[in-house]
Amino acid sequence: MLGDNLPSNEGMDRKSSNSVYAVLNCDDILHDIFLRLPPSTVHKLILVSKRWLHVVSSSSFRRCYLSKWGQDFRLLGFFVCNFLYLGRPRDGYRRPNWEPALPFLSTCQEGDDFNLSGILKQLGYLIDCSKGIILSGRHPKTYFVYNTMTKKKYQLLEPQQFYKTLCMALIVEESFDDDLCYKVIRAKCECKLKERNTVSIETYSSKTGKWKQSTLMCSTSFALRPRTVGMVVGGVVHWLAMWGKIAVYDPRLGDRYIALVKLPSGTLSHEYEECVLGESSDGLLQYGQSSNLGMEIWVLEKESDNPSLYCNCTRVKYTWVQRWKLNFKVIWKKNPPLSTQSKEAQILSFLPRNSKTVFIRIGWSIFLCDLATKTIEPVNYQGRGAAISWESSKVVPCFLPAWPICSLSE
Repeated sequence: MLGDNLPSNEGMDRKSSNSVYAVLNCDDILHDIFLRLPPSTVHKLILVSKRWLHVVSSSSFRRCYLSKWGQDFRLLGFFVCNFLYLGRPRDGYRRPNWEPALPFLSTCQEGDDFNLSGILKQLGYLIDCSKGIILSGRHPKTYFVYNTMTKKKYQLLEPQQFYKTLCMALIVEESFDDDLCYKVIRAKCECKLKERNTVSIETYSSKTGKWKQSTLMCSTSFALRPRTVGMVVGGVVHWLAMWGKIAVYDPRLGDRYIALVKLPSGTLSHEYEECVLGESSDGLLQYGQSSNLGMEIWVLEKESDNPSLYCNCTRVKYTWVQRWKLNFKVIWKKNPPLSTQSKEAQILSFLPRNSKTVFIRIGWSIFLCDLATKTIEPVNYQGRGAAISWESSKVVPCFLPAWPICSLSE
C-alpha cells in the first residue's frame, strides 16, 4: 500500500534530531550563526558548552566578529597618577608612606578584585593604560607592561638612552592570538627651549625584546611637552607639544618624520585649564578642553592626495572640526541637585572610540556626561577620592575589551 512507503513520525523526528545535532556540532555552521548575534548575546554563548566556547574564543571567529560589530569595552576603574612623584628629581617632593604609588578607584567587583590582588604594589607609577594593558614603572630605567586580562606581567629591558625629562607612548597592536604585541616609545623632552627641529626617541618592541634608538625630524622647531603620554589612533602617535601644538608621528613603515598641527583655540574654553586626547567613534583623534565656563571638543580630520595609498604624516592636510560645545551652566540647570555642589567642573577623559559621552569631574566626584542630552550621571567608585590631590594628578580610566578571555585547552 501507498501508506507503507511513507516515513513514520518517529523516523522523521529521529532524522530531524540528527540534523539539528549535526548543525550544533559543526564549527563552520555555528560560526555563521554566532556572527549574526549582537554583542550583548554572543558573550553568553560560552556558558552553553565547551564546543561553543571553543568557537567563540577562536581567533578566526573573533577577527570576523570584531570586523563586523566593533569592539566594546567595560570600565574597570580609574588610575590616579600624581605628577609630583613621576620623574621627580632626587631632592623633589617625596610620596608619603601611607599613600600608594598607584592609587586605583574601582567601579565594579572585578575592579575590587584587581585592587586587592596586590599587583598594583609591584608596578610602580602609572604611565599609560590602553585596551586593558598597563604601562607603568619608575623613570628612567624600570618599566613594566601588565595584561589585566591574562594577569601576566612583563618587565622591559633597561633603556639604553638616559632622558632626564621625557614623554612616552604605548602602542597596543591588534593581535587575534594569545600573544601580546606592543611597542613602548620614550621621547626626549628638552628642558631649555632651544631652536630644535629634531627629537631623540627610543622604541621597545615586544617582538624583538629590544630598544631601538632613532631621531625624528620636523620641518619647523618644536618641543614635546614633558611628562605627558601620547594618544595612539590607528597606530599613529599624537603628542602634546609646546606652544599650543600637536606632534603627529606615524611609526609604521619606518617613517622618521613629525608633523605639527596647531591646536584649536575655541571660544568658550579659550583660557582652558584642562585638555585631553582620545579616539572618536569614527577612528579620528579627539581633542577636548575645558575652562570654568564649559568645554569644547574637536576631531582632527585629514586629507591626502591619494587616500588609498599610505603616505607619511607630513604630506597630509589636517583640519580641526568642532563637534561639541557645552556650557557648564546648562548642566547645572538640567541637574538641579548639583546646584549645591562646587561649580568647578572640568573634562576628565574620553571613553574608547566614543564621541557622545565623556567623563567630567566636579570636586572629587566623577560623572558621565552625555553631550547630546547635556545630562550627567554619577560614576560610583571605591577609593579615597577625597585624599587625592586632583590639581596635580591625572585620572586615567581603565577599560577592558569586552571579549571572553579563556584557555582553549581547558
